Amino acid sequence: MANPDANRWPSLPYGDWAETCAALHLWTQILGKYRVAHTPWVNHAWHSTLHVTPRGMTTGAVHETGGCLTVTLDFVDHRLVVEADGGAREGFALTSMSIAEFFDRTRTAVEDAGGTFEIHGVPNEVPDALPFADDTQARPYDADAVERFHGALLRIVPVFEKFRSGFIGKVSPTHFFWGSFDLAVTRFSGRRAPLHPAGIPNLPDDVAQEAYSHEVSSAGFWPGGAGADRAMFYSYAYPAPEAFADQPVDPPEARFDSKLGEFILSYDDVAASDDPEAMLMAFLQSTYAAAANTGDWDRPALECGLGKPRVPRKMSPP
Repeated sequence: MANPDANRWPSLPYGDWAETCAALHLWTQILGKYRVAHTPWVNHAWHSTLHVTPRGMTTGAVHETGGCLTVTLDFVDHRLVVEADGGAREGFALTSMSIAEFFDRTRTAVEDAGGTFEIHGVPNEVPDALPFADDTQARPYDADAVERFHGALLRIVPVFEKFRSGFIGKVSPTHFFWGSFDLAVTRFSGRRAPLHPAGIPNLPDDVAQEAYSHEVSSAGFWPGGAGADRAMFYSYAYPAPEAFADQPVDPPEARFDSKLGEFILSYDDVAASDDPEAMLMAFLQSTYAAAANTGDWDRPALECGLGKPRVPRKMSPP
């Protein structure tokens, strides 16, 4: 059934759900680490990410010794759901609890469904990370805010997917990185990049350096946290060309943040605009152009028209 509010971008003031957001970040890390524990490594850690669904976020199919399982954060019924081949289905209600309790209950649900739950038990990309099992402070769960966050993702993903379709070079899926807690899509020039300096808190240097092995223009959405007081879209290049920060980009509300080293655009500005999709697409296209132009990418060889449903690319002889 069509959703009458499908075109309305929800309000997402970070301050109203900051504690819930912090807890949700750690919950997604537990799901992501389960996937990592059983999935062969893929370039740039693309095997580790979560994916947005109509109901929430999922690991997708995880093939392990206990069979094929999925672990999903269902933001409609507010449950963690574990499903396995053969029909096993386990889970529990998402509500206020400690990270340790969520960790233990997720372990039980996975094992009761026939899976093996042996993960690295410390958060990544979080300063002063406390092991999940030791994080016993009760955390709030604001179901309304989580639903609005999910609603924002459901509106952002189609724009990212449309943007992604205009590139025939190497391009990532649109996927959710649980370490940094952001939705992202990344284009590649095809050239190797200088070795990344790494040094990201609680992340092995090998992971960061492999993730940035090649030149990229990456864009994403971040709901806030780690010193940021609002949800925002971002776009950066690695390595950043010398003139990248000085390039004009759209819309006028976008700006380059020298501290972050990337262009940013407030989610609030996009949500309040008359055409949020067009505003966000302008940001994605113009910031990519800033990276590609200053980085001397072979744009004619890498780009194509935006994809359309059921219309294959017309190819000319090489």
